[in-house]
Amino acid sequence: MEEFRNIGIIGRLNSNKVIETIKRLTRYLTEEGYHAILDDRIAEVMPGHGMQISNVNLLGEICDLVIVVGGDGSLLGAARALAKYKTPVLGINRGNLGFLTDITPDDTMLDAVQAVLDGEYVSEMRFLLDAEIKRDGNPIATAAALNDVVLHPGKSTRMIAFDLWIEGQYVYRQRSDGLIVSTPTGSTAYSLSGGGPIMHPKLDALVLVPMFPHTLSSRPIVVDGKSEIKIVIDAEQGLYPTISCDGQTHIPCAPGDAITIRKKAHKLKLIHPQGHNFYEICRTKLGWSSNLGE
Repeated sequence: MEEFRNIGIIGRLNSNKVIETIKRLTRYLTEEGYHAILDDRIAEVMPGHGMQISNVNLLGEICDLVIVVGGDGSLLGAARALAKYKTPVLGINRGNLGFLTDITPDDTMLDAVQAVLDGEYVSEMRFLLDAEIKRDGNPIATAAALNDVVLHPGKSTRMIAFDLWIEGQYVYRQRSDGLIVSTPTGSTAYSLSGGGPIMHPKLDALVLVPMFPHTLSSRPIVVDGKSEIKIVIDAEQGLYPTISCDGQTHIPCAPGDAITIRKKAHKLKLIHPQGHNFYEICRTKLGWSSNLGE
């Protein structure tokens, strides 16, 4: 079992509730003899904190554990930065749904954190995606995603025409509002809104979800997680769509651009309190009824 002594703290900006939770957390960790290190961005809005600060990359190098206080979006950003360091990440939910940040910031928060620090936790590895955009055969941009890589029209309201290949095999030419390429982690996010299936996080699979396709026969496709996905934007249409990774990184594309999506070499180590149950989270967060017979 890992020993957690140096603990990084990352928080969602522009939230007083997050600041309150971080102050409570860091005070407790310091009193218990742990070395807490603040992410430099959240430290800027906490004057007089008197703590060591670091950028997110250095947190990955020097910390045994990073705690993210915020919503799933905050954890997504941390995951992309920390995965290559293999630093375990624990989430305290100060957002809305909280599929990834599953400790609640109530009276039991410190007990739940201490239990994790005492070794009472479960961990799982979540894979990420790399997206590379090429123009005339030359790479122009890359980005990573834990949830999804999405091709969408950006500011345009026109349908995008594109061709799709999976593992070098031609799949189809489609006209639609775009395509969501989602990991199992992202299957409960934007992909779900687009009609994609819920996938258990342990699956080594990707789902490709067309967004408002022009033909009713277009349906989500689930493929092997090791598959290389290639999307080529129609060169004649004159449309300039956007690639978005986790809804946080946005890359403008041009007619004829080729987008290649494949599994990232590094995985995120996600920590949960003991008793973590994916189906219970789905039941709670998605409003699945557990008392139909009553």
